Amino acid sequence: MLTFLGFAMIATFLVLIMMKKMSPIAALVLIPALFCVFAGKGAHLGDYVIEGVGKLAPTAAMLMFAIVYFGVMIDVGLFDPIVRGILRFCKADPMRVVVGTAVLAAIVSLDGDGSTTFMITVSAMYPLYKRLGLSLVVMTGVAATANGVMNTLPWGGPTARAATALKLDAADIFVPMIPALAVGLLFVFVLAYVLGVRERRRVGTLVLPGPAAPGATEAELVTAGPGAAAVPGRAAAATDVAVTSTSVNGSTGSTDSAGSTTSAGSAAGPATAAPNGNGSAPAPEDGFQGLDPDRPTLRPRLYWFNAGLTVALLTAMIMELLPIPVLFLLGAALALTVNFPHMPDQKARIAAHADNVLNVAGMVFAAAVFTGVLTGTGMVKHMADWLVGAIPEGMGPHMALVTGLLSLPLTYFMSNDGFYFGVLPVLAEAGAAHGVSPLEIARASLVGQALHMSSPLVPAVYVLVGMAKVEFGDHTRFTVKWAALTSLVVLAAGMLFGII
Repeated sequence: MLTFLGFAMIATFLVLIMMKKMSPIAALVLIPALFCVFAGKGAHLGDYVIEGVGKLAPTAAMLMFAIVYFGVMIDVGLFDPIVRGILRFCKADPMRVVVGTAVLAAIVSLDGDGSTTFMITVSAMYPLYKRLGLSLVVMTGVAATANGVMNTLPWGGPTARAATALKLDAADIFVPMIPALAVGLLFVFVLAYVLGVRERRRVGTLVLPGPAAPGATEAELVTAGPGAAAVPGRAAAATDVAVTSTSVNGSTGSTDSAGSTTSAGSAAGPATAAPNGNGSAPAPEDGFQGLDPDRPTLRPRLYWFNAGLTVALLTAMIMELLPIPVLFLLGAALALTVNFPHMPDQKARIAAHADNVLNVAGMVFAAAVFTGVLTGTGMVKHMADWLVGAIPEGMGPHMALVTGLLSLPLTYFMSNDGFYFGVLPVLAEAGAAHGVSPLEIARASLVGQALHMSSPLVPAVYVLVGMAKVEFGDHTRFTVKWAALTSLVVLAAGMLFGII
């Protein structure tokens, strides 16, 4: 009964948010509460929620102060050189923009923290996606999948959990997996290239001029590519052509290829197409800055202080000198005090990022209801036991493959703690009975991380969709198939190389 209710609760949640019948926060709270009553344990709902909130409170605190810290770093211009470098590479070409997103997300993921990766990646790329009218779910999908592959780093979490649960050395698990993970990351770059080419066909290659002339109140972003040709007798589809026009205040809108509404346009001025004979146009090297180069919050004299503070913060996080929430709390307080010594300026910076803080913290605490009910009622344990019990006896010698395949749905529908500490030991024991090494089981358990990073139970994904202003349902519908395919590529590479 609890097994059925657990799967039904998760399915109901996913269907409602993907169909946009409920907001994620409302669905994360009301659906588990309802199913808790169905399970006959409504009297214990308060205990489950309080326990869930207690477990996720440090995560919520970390995200709150991390958003403030990196928000301040963006305000003062720490990441402006990265933005300019990415933009010089992208040259207003949608394909380069999407590939640049994957590369940036992969590089920043080296710090082992998904929230940090998403904040930096979105802050750098979001203005360019807006200006070019590109699909924002492409940005979130590529960033989440790249981060999922890199999340297998020993300090990222899953590898350490697998090593702890099976009493193995993390290096023995991770190092042999490097070739398979490299193939997975290469696949993400290829996927980014394919999606970028698709976006290029949709919107064309555009020229991004400098700031609009004073007094300019209206302009048009017109496709410059094969999709621009009108077909008599039918309306242009959103996937064929994107034509947007700025209003008097400079904001624009367009419909992306995934069907969600995205914003286009920025204070830097309108983008215009200038074909050069083959449907594309070269972009100037530095015609678009992404972030306003003249914003009053810039602190160029404090650049190296802010860079050093950020490096010190990330180093302390990797070395685990202090709990991550404490590090970001101290970092945010120090960054605000040094960069904005006057109280009104500090209040203004906190207020500027309050919207993101509230959305993310609210989502995390709402997710605490979902995870609290799943764990407290015993649904998650019954679901895991049912899946393990459903494995045919003849698959025993192939438990590494079975573990890799199970890691996709299990790490999506469960927390990493639940999977690695609750399910993985059972799978390893079943494999050992058939002569399968625990190391193979541990390595196979990592392949689902590309999909895991888009799970509704991962707090960092709400940072990603919140900052990118993308509906969680749209992100899920677009990303899950590509992330699952990436995980399967890692699994296939691991088997091909004899790692799994």
